[in-house]
Amino acid sequence: MSPALPPSAPVLPQSRRRLFGAMVQDRRRMIGRTAEQAAWLAGMEASEWLAVEAGYIPADPARLRSMAAALEIRFDQMALLVYLCQEAWQL
Repeated sequence: MSPALPPSAPVLPQSRRRLFGAMVQDRRRMIGRTAEQAAWLAGMEASEWLAVEAGYIPADPARLRSMAAALEIRFDQMALLVYLCQEAWQL
């Protein structure tokens, strides 16, 4: 777990994208899947999955739903992560 940011430190969009990617990667590892396995289950190329883990946030709800299934989480949990990181789309 990362140390908490001081209250005065702004959370930049880039940081939020990395946070989203790190959470996806942590969950994938927690359930014991490789990036290739998770990508296959989500109907994605491994390179697409790795891009998400590097900070790309898909805007397509269908893509997010398939990723949630591959991560064995509910779609509303995935949607909450996206919501928390939504400022990353505003770059």
